[in-house]
Amino acid sequence: MEFVTSRSEALDKLNKFIESDISNYNIKRNFDFGVNNRNNVSCLSPYIAHRLITEYETVKLVLKKYPFKKIDKFIQEIFWRIYWKGWLELRPKVCSDFIEDLKSIKEDKNYFKAVNAETEIECFNDWVKELKNFNYLHNHTRMLFASIWIFSLGLPWQKGAEFFMKHLYDGDAASNTLSWRWVAGIQTKGKNYLAQSWNISKFTNNKYKNVRLNETALPIIDKREYKISPIQIRKNEDLNDHLIIFENEMFVDFLEYKKYKKIYFVLLENENRSIKLSTKVIDFKKKIISSQLNEIRYEAELLDGNAFTNFTKTSNSFDVMYPSIGENFLFLKRLIKKNNLNINFISRKEDEFCWKFSNKGYFNFKSNIPIILSTFKLN
Repeated sequence: MEFVTSRSEALDKLNKFIESDISNYNIKRNFDFGVNNRNNVSCLSPYIAHRLITEYETVKLVLKKYPFKKIDKFIQEIFWRIYWKGWLELRPKVCSDFIEDLKSIKEDKNYFKAVNAETEIECFNDWVKELKNFNYLHNHTRMLFASIWIFSLGLPWQKGAEFFMKHLYDGDAASNTLSWRWVAGIQTKGKNYLAQSWNISKFTNNKYKNVRLNETALPIIDKREYKISPIQIRKNEDLNDHLIIFENEMFVDFLEYKKYKKIYFVLLENENRSIKLSTKVIDFKKKIISSQLNEIRYEAELLDGNAFTNFTKTSNSFDVMYPSIGENFLFLKRLIKKNNLNINFISRKEDEFCWKFSNKGYFNFKSNIPIILSTFKLN
């Protein structure tokens, strides 16, 4: 299983999936047939997570070929990503609390057994190796992995979410953090997700049988409540000379009419990250940015976090593609406070429209998908 790093290659992957494999998605999507047989899922998440291709153009291309009812599960999975992002935008303290929690959790011998694939659970060990080797896991397997991590191995969900972010090519602050919270039973309070032996056997095509797990564990208790707060996008109508793009917002198709003197792509090195990424993930991000540097029709340059910090000392007014709540936003927020920066955020109108429906649960959001599709002519 290989992942590409240019937008044109990512679009080819999307079009191939639409032409050849998406028709099987509804009935086969939950099966993990192994790294050499992924035709039942799209494997597009690394490109969508970096916005090399967007959720909205993906939906539009799919609905151009198929009616909604035939591929509704795929469309809903795409919108889950948008929903999670909007949910976190409305409750940013969930992200900062997660980062703070990590600082006080010690890595004991059970943790090291888990991350080194040395537990007594064969499927879990295999998934750890797969994650490290291929930087990807099937979506259903991620739920099973998280459940085993929390309820059978008794490890903190926060360290599991951190482990995923370290190694996943498609690591996304919202989807990753909130999915782990959901499995733990604190996203929907009192409702956890328990991996069961029959489930693992069925959806791995009987590769793993009679897996010994804790199948009666109670949900994790977290009494913290998070109130909805206004989305933190500060805007003005005067465009600046320079545009900053972080690695999770790579495709700037709608900026073609704007004239920037220079665009800076920013990739934070581990020194400026709370969660330290693996070398492979950092290299993957660098390759994506390199492909964009070759394709973009502006003068552009790659900066690391330190170089970008130095840039803000000489230029405190610039445009930024809004990076969403996560490491990039937290880093930017610290710089804004420290250097009194005057930032103009550029955001996608689709995001802002969709995120307002993330104020409640996903089923409320899902009921608004037809409105979203019609508003932006995606169907």
